[in-house]
Amino acid sequence: MRTHINNLLESRTACEQEDIADPLYHWQDEFQLPQDLIYLDGNSLGPLPKRALKYLEQAIQKEWAEDLITSWNRAGWWNLPETLGEFIAPLIGAASGQVIVSDSTSLNIYKAVHAALRLRPERTVIVSEADSFPTDLYIMEGVASTRQNMQRRLLGTDGNSLAELLDDQVAVVSLSHVNYRTGELLPIAELVKQTHAAGALFVLDTCHSAGILPVELDRWGVDFAVGCTYKYLNGGPGSPAFIYVAKQHQQEAVNPLSGWWGHARPFAFEENYQAAEGILRFRTGTQPILAFRGLQAGLEIAQEADIHQVRIKSQRLTQLFIELVKMRCGNFGITLQSPTDPEKRGSQVALHCLNGFAVIQALSARKIIADFRAPGTMRFGFAPLYLRYTDVWDAAEALFEVLETEEWRKECFQQKAAVT
Repeated sequence: MRTHINNLLESRTACEQEDIADPLYHWQDEFQLPQDLIYLDGNSLGPLPKRALKYLEQAIQKEWAEDLITSWNRAGWWNLPETLGEFIAPLIGAASGQVIVSDSTSLNIYKAVHAALRLRPERTVIVSEADSFPTDLYIMEGVASTRQNMQRRLLGTDGNSLAELLDDQVAVVSLSHVNYRTGELLPIAELVKQTHAAGALFVLDTCHSAGILPVELDRWGVDFAVGCTYKYLNGGPGSPAFIYVAKQHQQEAVNPLSGWWGHARPFAFEENYQAAEGILRFRTGTQPILAFRGLQAGLEIAQEADIHQVRIKSQRLTQLFIELVKMRCGNFGITLQSPTDPEKRGSQVALHCLNGFAVIQALSARKIIADFRAPGTMRFGFAPLYLRYTDVWDAAEALFEVLETEEWRKECFQQKAAVT
């Protein structure tokens, strides 16, 4: 890769030639993006797949407007959690019957951690990361509050390695495949092995890896997993999340949110709850059908694209950006927070800057969209299906210009809205 990147660093023309030869080049036409905009925020919200408009129009104009309630059967609405789950399964290395699309990431973390704890009732410790995405930590606080004497140990606070934190009291280890802030990629197979050797169960958050790099839940031996669909799976804002429950746990695992969709006979309207068989017991309440229809388009694209080609290009895009930033922006107080080794990095680059928020706003004014995470992290996401090497070159050049001219100092770039 080193030689390849060195060639691209020579000129923008070299990047243009690389785009022409790119086997993923044609995928950009599948997405509706504003003209002349460089979108480096797919790690937060993916763009609109054009075919989603067709599916949504069908769902609104035909399934809802004309067929009305009969669409629960006629259009397959009722079965969409498992139908779309089967789309996701091969993307995360899961055999059939282990994934459903349902609810939000937060709710699915609650389901997964709670279910795992029920399978280890004699143990009283949950292990997670201090630098987890906050909702993971908040949900685990909530789960712990429902059980007596439950404790939480955090990587980065209570120990610097998983091995330091594991003992015979640990029930669950819950980690993120890719760190949301730095983009660090964890060696999940080895961490699962350590977890199981200690007699605990492993819950994996795939929000920043599903759809952008190879995931092998079955092969790694993961017990439970969750993920969102609005990032690299391009499902749309707030699109439903997914949950994976390994086959060997499905009959014993208990969904703590025992809603009617998870009942064995939901239309018998019985007084007491009896869980459905297998993964279906992890459904909860009535699902957002229009959101499902929009999500279908993104999942189709993810299945059709070659994930190994996606990963190769992802590594090249991120490495090119890192090298360009080193060359042009090293004198402006910018430091790299992401791993330098592309094998240990997801598909984003995190740069630390004291004035990072204002810098990101200045880039946005130039139609280059990235995002900011307090206290000083600028995140640049690289989604290979719609990003080109010339986009990376132009984004790095714009970052240099914003820093060199101190354009970011303008008052209009200091104002924070509700969402940063």
